[in-house]
Amino acid sequence: MRNFFKNESGATAIEYGLIAALIAVAIIGAVTSLGSQTTDTFTAVSDGMAAAVQ
Repeated sequence: MRNFFKNESGATAIEYGLIAALIAVAIIGAVTSLGSQTTDTFTAVSDGMAAAVQ
């Protein structure tokens, strides 16, 4: 029974899971905030290229 309570591998797995979740939240936040800016940039480049061809 003592070994069961001393075993910390479950706690370590939970910590790694929390770290992975926080990283995922950070990535989602960055992509969400930069996504519209990237779309605007590609639209401007596309419009500029279309105007240059005409």
